[in-house]
This record gives sequence, C-alpha cells and structure tokens, in this order.
Amino acid sequence: MSVEARNGAGARTGGCAEERTGGVVGKRADRVKCPDEPLISIIIPTLDEARVIDALMSQLEPLRGRCEIVFVDGGSSDGTREAILDAGFRLVDAPRGRGTQLNAGACASSGQILFFLHADSALPPDPLGEIRRAMRGHRVGCFGVRFEPSSPLMLCCRLLSNFRCYVRRIMFGDQGIFIDRDLFFEVGGFPDLPLMEDYQFSLDLRARGFRPAATRRRIATSSRRFGTTPASRIKTMLLMGRLRRMYREGTPVEEIVRIYGQAR
Repeated sequence: MSVEARNGAGARTGGCAEERTGGVVGKRADRVKCPDEPLISIIIPTLDEARVIDALMSQLEPLRGRCEIVFVDGGSSDGTREAILDAGFRLVDAPRGRGTQLNAGACASSGQILFFLHADSALPPDPLGEIRRAMRGHRVGCFGVRFEPSSPLMLCCRLLSNFRCYVRRIMFGDQGIFIDRDLFFEVGGFPDLPLMEDYQFSLDLRARGFRPAATRRRIATSSRRFGTTPASRIKTMLLMGRLRRMYREGTPVEEIVRIYGQAR
C-alpha cells in the first residue's frame, strides 16, 4: 500500500468538532492589530514542557498584539499549564496527541494563516514577516531548519531536512509549518496518528500538487531527541529513516510506535 493511499489512516478532526472536548481557559485572545496583512495564528502544542516554556514565551512576548497566540496543552503535570496561564497567554486543553492538539488549536484560532510551532523551537528575527513574504503566491510553507546545539552530524541532518522540503516537498513539524486556513481544513487537518502525523500531512498536500514555500531565515529546533553522543545521533537518524520507510510500505502505525518506543 502506497503512503498516499494511507491518507485515510487516523481519524481527521480538522473540522473543528474537537473543540468541544477541550476547554478554552485564560484570555480569550490578545487584541491584534494588523489591518493590512492576513492575521497569523501561532499554535503551540505542549506536554510537560517546563524545561523550555519560559524561553519560548519570552520569544513570543514581542509578538503579542501582532498575531494570535494559542497554546494547546495535552495534560501537562509539570507546571507547563500554570506557567502559560500566569504569563497571560491563551490556553486550550485538548486530548493528548500532537495531531489532535494541533487540530484543536486550529479550531480555536481565527487567523487566515496557521503557524504550527514546537515548544522547543527558537524563532528567527521577524518571523511574521518571513511567513507573510513566503506565503505570497503560495498556500503552504515552512521555515528552513537548523538544530541546536549543532555538530557535524546535526549539520548533515539539517541539510537532509531542508532537502526533503525543497526537493521532495516533505515538511516536518520541527520546521514550523504554516498554511492557509482554508487549505488546512480542506485537507482535513492533521491525522490523529500517534506518530508520523506531520509526515502524512505533507504527503496529503503533495498528493494535491502543493509545493511548500520556504522562508529566507531558519528556525532553530532542539536536537534533544537525537541524543547527546555521535553514536546516539547516528542511531536516531537511521531509526527515523527506517520508520519512514516502514510507514511508506504500509506497516501499521502501532508497530512503528512500538519500535520507536523501544529504541528511545
């Protein structure tokens, strides 16, 4: 079974029905002033992100009033939710699962452009301007990515990730995907998969003929999932390549999750 044929795998909740399962707490929305530009909604899924949440919120603080910011928490128990609420950001509660959380955030947002951001990412200068420039003439795009802390191996991973986007039209979540709101709901949002939700989302868009736009500046994302030693980083890179191949070949997602969990 080809991977494009799997685009029905995992229920789709991009139609906003899932907003009923998560309550909106905190501020309803910041007052946003961008009368001459499409409104951008930044949507951040969180789950036990206490280690990085303060750094992210400090980056987002200067963007208040210039875009909509929506955090979507999947049941944090380490103080992440409290930190977000204490800082006065808008918070949506949703069932755990990155695809489910991202869809809930999209449903709760109002922007014409949806920007999905990982909590451990670092934004480049003028991220809103980068997105708006990239979206001129496009309906979907992402940032180029770099990994921090860097190393020769992570540089190779950066080059491969950017190659996949520019040449193969495959985006991953750590690249900061942004998309026209109408298109997001047309494709049904992210699939409710425990893994590979961003991969399948990109494949769905590619099957419809869309080529992602690319920003001039890169987003920085944590290399924490790759481990800290050269051996662990090589192992993780090979594993991810193997899992993507298994997914393309039709291996059940549950089996892929099992293998991924055992290897971590």
